[in-house]
Amino acid sequence: MLHLSRLTSLALTIAIVIGAPHAFAAQAIPAPTAATTKAPLPLDELRTFAEVMDRIKAAYVEPVDDKTLLENAIKGMLSNLDPHSAYLGPEDFAELQESTSGEFGGLGIEVGAEDGFIKVVSPIDDTPASKAGIQAGDFIVKINGQPTRGQSMTEAVDKMRGKIGEKITLTLVRDGGAPFDVTLARATIQVKSVKSQLLESGYGYLRITQFQVKTGEEVSKALAKLRKDNGKKLNGIVLDLRNNPGGVLQAAVEVVDHFITKGLIVYTKGRIANSELRFSATGKDLSEAVPMVVLINGGSASASEIVAGALQDQKRAVVMGTTSFGKGSVQTVLPLNNDRALKITTALYYTPNGRSIQAQGIVPDIEVRKAKITNEQDSEYFKEADLQGHLGNGNGGADKPTKSTKSTGKAKPMPQDDDYQLAQALSLLKGLSITRSN
Repeated sequence: MLHLSRLTSLALTIAIVIGAPHAFAAQAIPAPTAATTKAPLPLDELRTFAEVMDRIKAAYVEPVDDKTLLENAIKGMLSNLDPHSAYLGPEDFAELQESTSGEFGGLGIEVGAEDGFIKVVSPIDDTPASKAGIQAGDFIVKINGQPTRGQSMTEAVDKMRGKIGEKITLTLVRDGGAPFDVTLARATIQVKSVKSQLLESGYGYLRITQFQVKTGEEVSKALAKLRKDNGKKLNGIVLDLRNNPGGVLQAAVEVVDHFITKGLIVYTKGRIANSELRFSATGKDLSEAVPMVVLINGGSASASEIVAGALQDQKRAVVMGTTSFGKGSVQTVLPLNNDRALKITTALYYTPNGRSIQAQGIVPDIEVRKAKITNEQDSEYFKEADLQGHLGNGNGGADKPTKSTKSTGKAKPMPQDDDYQLAQALSLLKGLSITRSN
């Protein structure tokens, strides 16, 4: 999984894509009405456009071809509509498809930068990198014979990603030893958008990093694994959507559907007829209706806000954290010729209670700001059970004297240990679980 920072920013820009998965066959735009076909062309503006183009070609400091000028004009036409409409060239369109499908041609390496070199953070299981024996901590000093020192992370990642089946040679240095070559063939790499674990017995944690085509399916599997690992029904779930920039609308709908049995999830309203969509629950609550907390912050955008808003309106979860980003618009991707596409805003989405959160965001039910956790040593108190000759427990229970302060071994670190917002979410879940059981 080769991470690209520009993919993250691209996902934040696209936020929601309506259409068939992978193909991005977006909703069709209806034929022009009689009113629009009879509208006169703005001849003066067209003449001005042609004149400006001629002047640039004649007077600009360097020669500029017609193709470049026309592409720049198209980009300007879309970028001035709103921040999320754009013209996608072949590279941007390909990245958009990869970021939302969660699949790309690569080697299966998580990489980072250290001392100007590209370092392997971790090889992903069952990928060309792991099968070739690449290890965490290896330095990639060359890619196809070209030194990586001085290259940006993006440049190095771009060279390692590419056509499936194509071979690539990496020169590695391990533990300060001599460089050696490893030749691999690129394969389809699937990026998982869902992480899960038990925070402690009875309490599950789900983290969604981005809404991809398969995110709904991944959440279903994660819930099943949490129940299996816990050995019985969970007492509560934390759904972490912090810094999740959005993604595919259908995936957000599927995620909400896993947590509610009935009711509206989200609806959209736009100018064209087929931008009017409504999504409702299908009755497949895989969470068994256990108490739930959703974590959001200013980096939670678009599809994340759909999920948080739906669960909040349906009184299914307590939303905790800070106010979300506030992107409540829907973008439709319209493929063009030559592997290009238009991404244009076609609708606004609304939560079940009819809230448009465009430029406002989801306000959490309980505001909890990010903070540092500092663990302090508990004060030692002398207890009744420490007194010589104390009476026994009336019910025959064992004495509970002061515990020894000696360490009995270092506990395994857990996510909530250094995450104040997550720790607060877990505490709230415990309270909800206690009150529900009474």
